[in-house]
Amino acid sequence: MKGLLGYKRGMARIFDEKGLAVPVTVIEAGPCVVTQVKTHERDGYQAVQLGFGAVKPKRLTQAQRGHLEASGGQSLRHIKEFKLKGEPDVSLGDTLDVSVFAPGDRIQVTATSRGLGFAGTIKRHHFNRQRKTHGASDRERAPGSVGAGTTPGKTIKGIRMAGRMGGERVTVRNLEVVVADPARNLLAVRGAVPGFDGGLVVIRGLERHPKGGW
Repeated sequence: MKGLLGYKRGMARIFDEKGLAVPVTVIEAGPCVVTQVKTHERDGYQAVQLGFGAVKPKRLTQAQRGHLEASGGQSLRHIKEFKLKGEPDVSLGDTLDVSVFAPGDRIQVTATSRGLGFAGTIKRHHFNRQRKTHGASDRERAPGSVGAGTTPGKTIKGIRMAGRMGGERVTVRNLEVVVADPARNLLAVRGAVPGFDGGLVVIRGLERHPKGGW
């Protein structure tokens, strides 16, 4: 199983064998503990539940502590489930670290994007600015018409308008693993990872499609 939980630690750059600078995002990934293994017979689907991040026991509820007893009784802050297509290759209580990935692997990373507060349509939806001439001095950043007056006589639900931007669950696919360092629990992936430094990220391995591509 290729999946881990971790914390985003910021951007850096690495020089490859040709001397070119490669922009990477550093992730502190694992070690993660297998806290539950779900099967078709018992649960109706196959999945593996991973726990990550040490925390004081008093920070957990009694139900959470009881759930973690089966995997060794460690107090873990984050628990996430990874659905599987085939049979799970891990057992309850196993520990997964960065060694499940190798340089050159392709992964997808899921995290909560940065919250940017209230934003207008130009910043939020990439609208074009209107012209500043012919009496439109205060309309250059306005969104324009948001609906007809008579029919339907209302603003259609879902129309792109100003509002809260960011703070959403985002998945970035096809990132390349450049460095995998199990000794320091660090992954360096080529490209940008959503979220702020210190935010929780969910890492999943990608499999090549039978017809090619990822």
